Amino acid sequence: MDRRTFLASLATVPLVTSSLPAVAAPAASPEVAPAAPKWPIAPKFYPTPVDVKAEIPVGTIIVVSDKFFLYHITAPGKAMRYGVAVGKAELKFRGQAVVGRKVEWPSWKPTPEMVQRSPSHYARYAETGMPGGPRNPLGARALYLYQNGRDTAIRIHGTTEPSSIGHAVSNGCLRMVNDHVIALYDTVEMGTPVTVY
Repeated sequence: MDRRTFLASLATVPLVTSSLPAVAAPAASPEVAPAAPKWPIAPKFYPTPVDVKAEIPVGTIIVVSDKFFLYHITAPGKAMRYGVAVGKAELKFRGQAVVGRKVEWPSWKPTPEMVQRSPSHYARYAETGMPGGPRNPLGARALYLYQNGRDTAIRIHGTTEPSSIGHAVSNGCLRMVNDHVIALYDTVEMGTPVTVY
C-alpha cells in the first residue's frame, strides 16, 4: 500500500474510537490540584485505538513520519496509534523493513556516521558503547529493522527523552515513550512488516 492510499484510508473513517463510556468531567475543586499528565507529551500522542481500512494486514506496523504517528494494526480495520519521534530531516528513514530482532533493555553503540557527525557527543562510546539500562538512549525495548536479512541500523525503541515525541530529532531511529514501546514489543512478532512513510 502506498502512502497516498494509506493516508486516504485514514481520512475516510473516523480515526479515534474509545472503549470508555462518555463521562462528564467532575467539577474542579479549588483545593485539589489537577493531576499531572502521565507522560510529558501532547495527549494526541498517547496510545489511541483508531479505525483504519480493513484491508491493511493485521500485525503490520506503519509509520507516518510527518505526522509523528506509528500505527500497529491489531485487527481488521483496527489499529493502536502511538506518538513517535523521527529522524532529523536529512536522516529520516523511509521504506519497508521487517522486525529482525527484539531486545529488552538493549545495549547501544553509535554508528560510525553518528560519531563522524558529532564526535563531541558520541566518540566516547565508539569503542565500548553503553550497556542496557535506564540511562541507555535506546530505552526499555528495541525492535531492530532489517531489509533483505541485513540490519538497517534503524530501531523502533524507547527513549530517555520522552519529551522528544512529536519531533524530528533523532539520528534516524523511531523513538517511543518507554511504556509505549514495552506495550508494542509485547504484541509484535519477529518478521512483522514495517513501512515508514
